[in-house]
Amino acid sequence: MDFAPSARALELDARLRRFMDDLILPSLAEWQRWDEAGVYPLDLVEPLKAQARELGLWNLFLPSLRPDQPGTRLDLVDYVPLAETMGRVPWAAEVFNCSAPDSGNIELLQLFASPAQRERWLDPLLRGEIRSCFAMSEPDTASSDPTQLQATLSPDGEGWRLNGRKWFITGAAHPLCRVALVLARNGEAGADSDAHRGHSIVLVPMDAPGLVVERNIPIFDHRAPEGHCEIVLRNVAVARADLLGVPGEGFAMAQARLGPGRVHHAARSIGQCELALELMCERALERRAFGSRLGDFANVQDWIAESRLEIDQARLLVQHAAWKIDREGQAAARLEASAIKLVASRLQTRVLDRAIQVFGAMGLGPDTPLARLYGWGRALRFLDGPDEVHLRTLARAELRRAKMARGANSAFLRRARG
Repeated sequence: MDFAPSARALELDARLRRFMDDLILPSLAEWQRWDEAGVYPLDLVEPLKAQARELGLWNLFLPSLRPDQPGTRLDLVDYVPLAETMGRVPWAAEVFNCSAPDSGNIELLQLFASPAQRERWLDPLLRGEIRSCFAMSEPDTASSDPTQLQATLSPDGEGWRLNGRKWFITGAAHPLCRVALVLARNGEAGADSDAHRGHSIVLVPMDAPGLVVERNIPIFDHRAPEGHCEIVLRNVAVARADLLGVPGEGFAMAQARLGPGRVHHAARSIGQCELALELMCERALERRAFGSRLGDFANVQDWIAESRLEIDQARLLVQHAAWKIDREGQAAARLEASAIKLVASRLQTRVLDRAIQVFGAMGLGPDTPLARLYGWGRALRFLDGPDEVHLRTLARAELRRAKMARGANSAFLRRARG
């Protein structure tokens, strides 16, 4: 196994780091002012997007499915260090047209969109002219089991009527969000059907009659200007031309976007943990208490060492998952994708907690990014599936392997008994 990024990826990462240092970091104060006002700063972000595209730092995640589309066509292994670099500033990914949920939606549209859907939605997304959201989670059912989602597509003439309520829909309040990819049950809620073939994905314009963004839900008392929204769908007319792919295949399509997306999320999380560790070390060298630097205390040194080890371990897992997806496809790397999602979210809350402790009260306020990054890390523990689902997935796989190899270790047991 070789996880080393290619020479091209290293050159792109060097350019990306210069862009971050020269243009993104000097914009942090202005971003913060707009963020505190609850307004998405298009006047700040759009010029940065234009510069990124001009420099070839655009659609860095884009897989090699269509040669006519703008992007770099990097393998996932090559993309991991770039995602780490972008992750250090949570809003930076949009500048390079690499932000969630657009990256996953773009991959879905690449795979399943009709020519008309590509022209209307995919091409503008690739150019960064619009943004999108993915509406799956619901308030009245456990979204960790998407087969029981209750939003419905009911037949209506040549099309359907869409009814339901979705929430924590990331990006729905973004001023450029133009389309929602909505996962809904075919027919009436509770109708008998194959649990994994009973849902479809439809493309719903955000200005469609009957679609209402009811509220932008705060996360840890912070209301992101791009939104984590609650959406109500009341008798929204859906034409057959707005169905993505094949009816009843929505669940499978939703799963298809998760593998690379989990690599993206985990890599950005590792970049945020690296930033937290750097800040923790700087604080430990500068701050004094009881006549010594904080970094001279054994417990602080332990936090630093443990963070270094855990970040490096998580990075290796992410690189391995990316390597396997590149070579064997998403289906073969399903367990690895679950593992990195679980490990990265838990890593972020541990490392950020230590960094906040070293900073003391300062770590709780807006003078450092630590509190915001901690809150996002905690949210990651159930975004794309809660920890418990991934633990169950991994445990079941181990038990299946043990069942198939039952008795293989009997010789060891006999010897142990004497």
